[in-house]
Amino acid sequence: MDPVMSPAADPASGGLTTGAVARLLGVAPTTLRSWDRRYGIGPATREGGRHRRWTGADIAALRDMCRLTSAGLPPAEAARTVLAGTSRDAPQPRSGRASRAPGPLPLGRARRECRGLARAAVRLDAPAMDELLTAVLDRYGLPAAWDEVMMPTLHAVGRKWETAGERYIEVEHLLSWHVSGALRAFSAARPSAQGAGGTGVSLLACVPGETHTLALEALAATLAQQAVPVRMFGAALPAGALEEAVRRTGPAAVVLWAQSRSTASRSLVARVAAIEWGVRGARRRPVVLVAGPGWSGQPPPGARYPAGLADAVDVLATLGAR
Repeated sequence: MDPVMSPAADPASGGLTTGAVARLLGVAPTTLRSWDRRYGIGPATREGGRHRRWTGADIAALRDMCRLTSAGLPPAEAARTVLAGTSRDAPQPRSGRASRAPGPLPLGRARRECRGLARAAVRLDAPAMDELLTAVLDRYGLPAAWDEVMMPTLHAVGRKWETAGERYIEVEHLLSWHVSGALRAFSAARPSAQGAGGTGVSLLACVPGETHTLALEALAATLAQQAVPVRMFGAALPAGALEEAVRRTGPAAVVLWAQSRSTASRSLVARVAAIEWGVRGARRRPVVLVAGPGWSGQPPPGARYPAGLADAVDVLATLGAR
């Protein structure tokens, strides 16, 4: 059932709270309050004369506001259009040129939170993205939030960017930045284990030439939450530096991320897997996991290819406990 037509949004039931409407539309609650205070795009009723309660008609007006501002209209002009009841025939931005603002993202039948996050990203609404990302992490935990909300939305932006020339680049960059910030904040708020080398440490790095780090950041944050020691080296770690880091830390496992086949180096995997340390007669080598679409097909011999974030966490947690 459409949430706008649900019983909770019916005037007789008191309507939806500002927080619920914000989650529904992918708008920060502060944005909704600002639209109400500045432009009169507010709820018809208030609970106890103070608390906003949004009815179906109110939410329909907010949908029009979201659509018009996403199309490039300034909020004040969009509000005048909505209040005049002419939003279906919206004017072009004042420059007279057709708006180059991005349209909807190709999310298919994704979670409601994906759609909210996508709408906020398209509008470049940073506060809304932060609130939505925090909410999904708190509600679902990191692996599910990554697999079912963050990653599908990021992929949708990427697909749109590939088919729209240079449009959407700003959307992808802003969304990626806020996802990265949400992951770091989530990790910082949870217990962490950063033991010395040789105590079950997992070393995470992108292969040389690879700059996509978000999936590794999600993995690092999840491992930290589960008190698995981790060293995150980030983007494009040179091969020599990677090998030196393995020798110095003596990790239980090394995860190498490659986004494309052109950066997925099988020879590097073999060299890392062959590194030994420890006293004679009890030498050890790292278990190498290859992750990312660059390794799809036939993974390098001896390397593990986890099916996803949860699978990688399970493998690394087991190796770290040995």
